[in-house]
Amino acid sequence: MKTFTLGGVHPEENKFASQQSVEEFPIPKTATVFIHQNLGAPPVCQVNKGDTVKVGTMLAKAESFICANVHSPVSGKVIQVDDIADSSHFKKKAVVIEAEGDEWEETIDRSPEIVKEIKLNKQEIIQRIKDCGVVGLGGACFPTHVKYMLPEGKTAEYLLINAAECEPYITVDHRIMLEKAEECLVGMNALMIASGAKKAKIGIENNKKDAIKHLTEVAKQYPDIEVVALHVKYPQGAEKQLIKSLINREVPDGKLPIEVGAIVNNITTCFAVYEAVQKNKPLIETYLTVTGKKVEHPRNFKVRIGTPVMDILNTVGIPENTGKLIAGGPMMGKAVSNMNCFAVKGLTSLLLMDEKESKRGEVEPCLRCGKCNYGCPQGLEPYLLSALSINNRFEECEANGVLNCCECGSCSFTCPANRPLLDYIRLAKNKVMASKRK
Repeated sequence: MKTFTLGGVHPEENKFASQQSVEEFPIPKTATVFIHQNLGAPPVCQVNKGDTVKVGTMLAKAESFICANVHSPVSGKVIQVDDIADSSHFKKKAVVIEAEGDEWEETIDRSPEIVKEIKLNKQEIIQRIKDCGVVGLGGACFPTHVKYMLPEGKTAEYLLINAAECEPYITVDHRIMLEKAEECLVGMNALMIASGAKKAKIGIENNKKDAIKHLTEVAKQYPDIEVVALHVKYPQGAEKQLIKSLINREVPDGKLPIEVGAIVNNITTCFAVYEAVQKNKPLIETYLTVTGKKVEHPRNFKVRIGTPVMDILNTVGIPENTGKLIAGGPMMGKAVSNMNCFAVKGLTSLLLMDEKESKRGEVEPCLRCGKCNYGCPQGLEPYLLSALSINNRFEECEANGVLNCCECGSCSFTCPANRPLLDYIRLAKNKVMASKRK
């Protein structure tokens, strides 16, 4: 099995929902759709209060380079266009739609038949991905079409697919591989055409043996697509680490994967690309796991964006003594401070932690044990970056490589003194990037 060589940790896996098939969550009575659901610039709202929309109607149009369209997840009437609080209590522009039935735009192919033949050329595929608002579903929500608009002089040798799902608890990628393997491979084929890559590799951690076996069998129809078993180590799915594991190349500091001839996408993104390219279906749904050690029946759902999170949680049941709700996984996810929030494109998990599990340990002085250094997959010195950040020495943070941090949380996970290393490193990154923007 292949893996990356520098750093990495082994959190408890807790893949409780790995054997639970994806269930389609009911259409919300009212959908609250945030306009800005991508990394980069926000799109421009295209609807007003009182407008009637169908499923797939464009709500916001991308008018910047790094930007993504947003479409209506329900059919009905726009009852509000206003600033509404998200999961972090920050107010962001959103469109509120009162659902009336489930009427779809006529241009969307809703047939269950799998369409294997790709009729679009390279530029048409990229344009279709852009039109359908597809973003990276591994968590970053980077507009997918931008990755395939290659800089002059750059070529893609490999398309690398992140199916590692190394983050504890989350199991939706695992289920997508088992339930939508054929569609994912057609989506990969479309991305190979878009990139010009001659080879594709799918990296799957070895704790998903059934997915490795199934995808290997399906991939026999696609001689240029290879399934690769990876050692179980976090953060195996991080971009630079996946590239090291699959093709043994190292992305230089501050550079993108295309510098070493690679483009990286998530496996569920491939499924979204299939639906966009072959069915002309916009990204109006997200696949997420609802889980936790005290959740009686962890489940995987396909949820329309804009669905109230409380509706999802109430369906599964909120355990007593729940102390924290995390959007995403425990390593890189963010704590939800506003329970009255809504599903967005990049929501991969709702993790419920009890009071005891959610409380941080008492912070103690740094022991100089070096565990954070050994755990860092980027080869940084987290204890040093944290100390510099605490003392507002942000220029020195930059000099010591703070912008290379992938925010995986391995340093905080390994620290025996319970120091919030990543919190201070994130602060330093934000300060340095803000200074650069000025």
